[in-house]
Amino acid sequence: MTRIVHLSDLHFGLHRAALTDALLDCVNRARADLVVVTGDVTHRGRRNQYAQAAAFLARIQAPLMAVPGNHDVPLYNLAVRYLTPFAGYRRTVGPDLTPTRQAGAVRVLGMNSVDPFAVQRGIIREGEIGRVIGGLDPLAMNIVALHHPLEHLAQVDKELTRRAPEALARLERAGAQIVLSGHLHVWATGAMLDQTAHPGVLQIQAGTALCGRPSDRQNEFAVLQIDGTLLTIERHIAPMDEPSFRPPEYEYFSRESGIWVAHQPAETPIVPGATETAFSTA
Repeated sequence: MTRIVHLSDLHFGLHRAALTDALLDCVNRARADLVVVTGDVTHRGRRNQYAQAAAFLARIQAPLMAVPGNHDVPLYNLAVRYLTPFAGYRRTVGPDLTPTRQAGAVRVLGMNSVDPFAVQRGIIREGEIGRVIGGLDPLAMNIVALHHPLEHLAQVDKELTRRAPEALARLERAGAQIVLSGHLHVWATGAMLDQTAHPGVLQIQAGTALCGRPSDRQNEFAVLQIDGTLLTIERHIAPMDEPSFRPPEYEYFSRESGIWVAHQPAETPIVPGATETAFSTA
């Protein structure tokens, strides 16, 4: 049995400072074998925001891996954005933008989906799909972790990542079983499974762990407990008007026949009423 904590969209610089210690306490009490952070550790990629993010990540007691998000490159400093977009991230979070980690019978492979030439929209670069497929372990539960989702719910109004459909189809054929992502600040698991044409891959799209944008309505993170072909997800939620995280909600999935089956009705995703402008939260 392997336990993975999935954090996304911390947004230090626009974060709920009063929730930071509660989040850290919950993460450290989760007894995780690995913590996976799928991007947007900062809000604008600024030095002071990276310092806050690094201080938080350093207090996580479990092994940790992270991939960048679109907010982790500077928005207004165009010279840095286009010439050395990941300098701040490499300096404070880690030099590897596409890390791979093994935790028991689980292998997690990172992808960098950030396009410095776009504000929001992600990109799957040439060669990335093949690189990840080449790293899959046929004896493990293979998880791909990136910031931008490879598929969107119908009600989401942001542009889908470039080459996402190709990536999802090829990863499914190659044997990837789970994709972790963030970016949208909208939790989706069963709802995504209901609409996808790729049920061999369970897409776990995280809400935001710390962003203080009121329209998100809540912060959350998840703990995945993987036991062979069985998956239990603990979803920890802190509504914006409550000081800490509620007791977890549970979701159950199995993949005994090569496709994922949900053992509860699909959740009702909380989609923000309108996408804010590129220069607010993007």
